[in-house]
Amino acid sequence: MSPPLLKLGAVLSTMAMISNWMSQTLPSLVGLNTTRLPTPDTLTQISPKEGWQVYSSAQDPDGRCICTVVAPEQNLCSRDAKSRQLRQLLEKVQNMSQSIEVLNLRTQRDFQYVLKMETQMKGLKAKFRQIEDDRKTLMTKHFQELKEKMDELLPLIPVLEQYKTDAKLITQFKEEIRNLSAVLTGIQEEIGAYDYEELHQRVLSLETRLRDCMKKLTCGKLMKITGPITVKTSGTRFGAWMTDPLASEKNNRVWYMDSYTNNKIVREYKSIADFVSGAESRTYNLPFKWAGTNHVVYNGSLYFNKYQSNIIIKYSFDMGRVLAQRSLEYAGFHNVYPYTWGGFSDIDLMADEIGLWAVYATNQNAGNIVISQLNQDTLEVMKSWSTGYPKRSAGESFMICGTLYVTNSHLTGAKVYYSYSTKTSTYEYTDIPFHNQYFHISMLDYNARDRALYAWNNGHQVLFNVTLFHIIKTEDDT
Repeated sequence: MSPPLLKLGAVLSTMAMISNWMSQTLPSLVGLNTTRLPTPDTLTQISPKEGWQVYSSAQDPDGRCICTVVAPEQNLCSRDAKSRQLRQLLEKVQNMSQSIEVLNLRTQRDFQYVLKMETQMKGLKAKFRQIEDDRKTLMTKHFQELKEKMDELLPLIPVLEQYKTDAKLITQFKEEIRNLSAVLTGIQEEIGAYDYEELHQRVLSLETRLRDCMKKLTCGKLMKITGPITVKTSGTRFGAWMTDPLASEKNNRVWYMDSYTNNKIVREYKSIADFVSGAESRTYNLPFKWAGTNHVVYNGSLYFNKYQSNIIIKYSFDMGRVLAQRSLEYAGFHNVYPYTWGGFSDIDLMADEIGLWAVYATNQNAGNIVISQLNQDTLEVMKSWSTGYPKRSAGESFMICGTLYVTNSHLTGAKVYYSYSTKTSTYEYTDIPFHNQYFHISMLDYNARDRALYAWNNGHQVLFNVTLFHIIKTEDDT
């Protein structure tokens, strides 16, 4: 077949595909077959897998569920899927419109070519008739050449008729697509505007209700520990890593302090991702060496125990200097009253929803744990509680909502065995197991912002999730 016929075959094939798409695919995408757009009363419930998160729950003393607080992500709607389909369909229609324009230009170009060939063919046909009338006067060779050329042009006659039909069909397609695009745009604008306004009002109402509900929640009581999640493997067997519980949501800096003694270097990372990849952003050289692994970052400052002393240091990262230091009266230090694993872990500094704390032991309390609430600016002891739990028998400990939770071991089989409430000045023995995956925990601290336990487990930096039990405050509570 000659080149013009090849072009025609490709164009006709494209036209067939367009016709098939218009007749079969387009109705189902637009919703003209069995699908209809949902009305405002047919909104479906959004499942947790679509972005909703369970924030907290509450029960009364009889175990009945009082409420479940859910924090949704904004701009979620059950009709988002339909809106996305409309947007995708608009894009497809626009792409198809552009393709038809290209096809139209090609068709018009080839159509002009065919018209030109038609004129030539008519002229040849007339000449051929004349030749036949006077063929006796011409040589047989010339006659045969003309006849062959005529035979080549004969297939163009039905193609020309098909081109005329296809040109009309393309014009019709263009008009239908323009109409459909206008209709879809109108539907998208109408539904999108209605959904967004309705969703916005619902989100505002829900946020108000959530804030009111959260105001009624008292501080939580530890019920369960799950995990761990291994974030990274680095450093020696002993160390500490932490984030600031009072930092803003956009501030996710991580601080890393390897070893329990003979070190003054604190490494900073801008995020957990940078911490995992090792993309260090800054290094701080502290003026003093630290003792143990029980440091805490709180409101932009590092609080740590100065080596070979019971002095607490407050160091500002932003200012790069010590803001305060104070001796913790009677507190044992330098492996006098450490946790069971040793490592100069005599003084444990920690923070929770209430504030800054120091956990240690004294001779006056027979080596048992003392809990002191500290002023974060001056490091002055505001109030202390003396417990009956031996410091040397504790594996590690952490504070949640003013309650100290003590583990019975730093090795395998560890569990939260004992708790002491500073609110009621009472204690109880508990049984909350957790998985000590790497068999040796040398740091375990609660972060109130993340509601998670940060741990250093035998050279692995891991996270534990915690489940807290909340009590709903009634109008009669003061």
